Amino acid sequence: MTEKILFLDLETTGLAGGAGTYAFLVGCGWFEPPSPSSLGQGASFHTRQFFLADFAAERALLESVTHLAGDFSCLVTYNGKAFDLPLMETRFALQRMETPFADVAHVDLLHPARRMWREEDVECRLTYLEQALCGHEREGDVPGFEIPSRYFRYVRSGDARPLEAVFEHNRLDIVSLAMLTARASQLLEDGPSSATTPREAFGMGRLYERAGMFEDALAAYRVCVDAEAGLKARPCTGDLRADALRASAILLRRLRRYQEAAAAWRELLGMRGCPPGYGREATEALAVHHEHRVRDLEAARGFALQALPLQATAARQEAVKYRLARIDRKLGARALPCLPLA
Repeated sequence: MTEKILFLDLETTGLAGGAGTYAFLVGCGWFEPPSPSSLGQGASFHTRQFFLADFAAERALLESVTHLAGDFSCLVTYNGKAFDLPLMETRFALQRMETPFADVAHVDLLHPARRMWREEDVECRLTYLEQALCGHEREGDVPGFEIPSRYFRYVRSGDARPLEAVFEHNRLDIVSLAMLTARASQLLEDGPSSATTPREAFGMGRLYERAGMFEDALAAYRVCVDAEAGLKARPCTGDLRADALRASAILLRRLRRYQEAAAAWRELLGMRGCPPGYGREATEALAVHHEHRVRDLEAARGFALQALPLQATAARQEAVKYRLARIDRKLGARALPCLPLA
């Protein structure tokens, strides 16, 4: 059975949270499956907005939200884990009401979006992703910082005209949230080869790994590392490639696929411009691998020597020196001649 998903976005009287912050506009959206009579038509998307016309009407607003939310088994928000849901829980608690979201599965799309689509020095805002991924640029959109003041102006004057743009802003946020959720879901369903950028592939790998889909995660990391094999976009370069190799090596080690993990560490170590921290981690991992699993003490000693100047602290340097001393003792014992038995 397909879960019914409710998309939720709030407009509030401030960003501080706490008892003094109200959700004066609760925007909801959902997909409605086609009716049997509508042949050839797909699902339709519906929005509903609950507006707090007066502070005394908050209980009625929350009751309406509760009535709608009861039909859904999953909630999708954008930064809702940190802001929207805690704020709603506060409002329900102050009205001595039970929150309808307590037992509902919650997906905060902000975190998958950051993994797959965030660019350097660009905030991962809905409006940015809407433009970058969907090609839609809003015209005349009200800035977020203006929204509380527009509501307070309405409270003082009773003139609701300045709120028209706020309602439209909220509606577009809900639609964008649904579009991004659909895009992310389709990418993950189609698999790593559907990624269009190295960033997207790496983010998909992280999401697969969190879901326990380890083979898909490894495939996504490989798509990121080897752009020619799986991506049509620019090659994967720099820190992102190093991130994918490190993630692959760590996951393979968790899966006890030690030879493959060692190969990933070597590939990371041989990368031009390998970050120093990753280089230290790779040399240490390879020293452990060759000492304890392959039993190649000469190789283990070589990696330990390579790791020694990379250590950032005296304690780490002492740990590597201790490893070198242990390997040298093993090599010395191996070199001792076998004495004949009397």
